[in-house]
Amino acid sequence: MIRRGAARHMPKSMKPLAGFTLIELMVAMLLGLIVIAGVTSVFLANQRTYRTNQALGDVQDGSRIAFELMARDIRNAGLNPCNNGDRMANVLNNSGTDWWANWANALRGYSGNQGDPATGGVFGTAAGQRVAGTDSVQVLGAIDDGMSVAEDKEPAANFKLNDKTTNLQSGDIVIVCDPDHAVMVQISNYNNNTVTFVHNTGNTVNPGNCSKGLGYPSDCSSTNGNLYQFGNNSQIAKLGAADWYIGNNPVQGRSLYRVALSAPDAKENVFLGTPQEMVRDVTDMTIRYHAKGDAAFVAASSIANWAVVDAVQVKLTLQSADQRAGTDVKPLTRTFTATTTVRNRVN
Repeated sequence: MIRRGAARHMPKSMKPLAGFTLIELMVAMLLGLIVIAGVTSVFLANQRTYRTNQALGDVQDGSRIAFELMARDIRNAGLNPCNNGDRMANVLNNSGTDWWANWANALRGYSGNQGDPATGGVFGTAAGQRVAGTDSVQVLGAIDDGMSVAEDKEPAANFKLNDKTTNLQSGDIVIVCDPDHAVMVQISNYNNNTVTFVHNTGNTVNPGNCSKGLGYPSDCSSTNGNLYQFGNNSQIAKLGAADWYIGNNPVQGRSLYRVALSAPDAKENVFLGTPQEMVRDVTDMTIRYHAKGDAAFVAASSIANWAVVDAVQVKLTLQSADQRAGTDVKPLTRTFTATTTVRNRVN
């Protein structure tokens, strides 16, 4: 048993340990907070960098998709399987009224202040409607599915195909061509069992044909005007018509839209389909055109003859879906430009 007062003679190493003082604790906490703040700052910086890079990647991917899809249509403007689109006969009743039936304007653009017939000629704020101040472009071409003529019976207005196909139906608009010329005509009746289609006049389909004669140039003055018989293995392709524009999307933003010629309805009427949203968050589109012999690209309003336009320059502005991806905590915005040549108008 240790006697009272013995603690005074205990060695220094055996004295009770003293705790942290308040000042030491506050200094330690301050140093800890500085370390945590530094780690948090690095984490937030890396997170912002990641979000910005991801948004930039999304914007670049969107631009690539948009340019690729548009370029396919632009390259094929005015092109048919026989590559003689400059000698195109047209016996459609609406060849002078509807843009998709007018081969003379196989490529046609509209500046931001010009009404586009494919979009109703007006601007609007509803989903799918064209945004005011943005350009648009319409293109016509042939959709080649490898179909060909086995026999052409004129003036019976009857084509027999070499092979069966599920790509044709009554009411379809087709392009038939050989080395001499091509013709746009509507199928009034298609029979898949006999692999034949008829192109009669009359009101069985809409818009219908003005003549059975498929010669060049077209002659609608009589039922059999300018008869012509296409030879075996002449090519057959469906008409493709599309219009590209910037429209309002369903989430209060803007997107790149495409409206195209639809398949005939139950009554075999041809009409434009529902506008399709192709690429979201494309906020603006400016299109310039190059006419053969000119030195520069110009706006649509400056083109006098659309038949000599041989290249199209498209500038798209895209915005990131992430509304806080930019360094200013706003959407990331980038502008891209691409030029596409019209395949059959370049030597």
